[in-house]
Amino acid sequence: MASRGPSDRLVIGRIGRPHGIRGELTIDVRTDDPELRFAPGGELATDPVAAGPLTVEHARRHSGRLLVRFAGVGDRDAAEELRGVWLVVDPDDIPGSADPDEFHDQELVGLTAVTVAGDEVGTVTGILHTGQDLLVIGRAGGGEALVPFVAALVPEVDVPGGRLVIDPPPGLDL
Repeated sequence: MASRGPSDRLVIGRIGRPHGIRGELTIDVRTDDPELRFAPGGELATDPVAAGPLTVEHARRHSGRLLVRFAGVGDRDAAEELRGVWLVVDPDDIPGSADPDEFHDQELVGLTAVTVAGDEVGTVTGILHTGQDLLVIGRAGGGEALVPFVAALVPEVDVPGGRLVIDPPPGLDL
């Protein structure tokens, strides 16, 4: 999965701080397939656009983090200039999943959220990938609700129908 980026592209990562003196950068990975997305030779679009495109020269894991060296970024100073840049792909470049219970963020954003009783809650405006995936729902009356994206609380997702059903437990303010 990837999350929707600032330019309607899908974010697959964000460039962090430089690692070492030879231009390697830490990557805050936002995709479930980093080996594919950060494969050597791959060209990545950026947001802001002026920072890229960037071509992956080398990628490796170090202490649980992904380190990437991009072509033309040969030292720590050049790497530092890329800190905070979003790495993005076109949504059409992400294949759909064969698993009926797995969804890409772009499939969920825009769905209408309703309760099991049929009451409209609002619209999914985003997904937060923290320790637990959370649906960000813009409420019809204003404000936002965060709903853990688990089957017990979201028993039905109907992408073609444009809605998902929420079964909120007592205390979840919707």
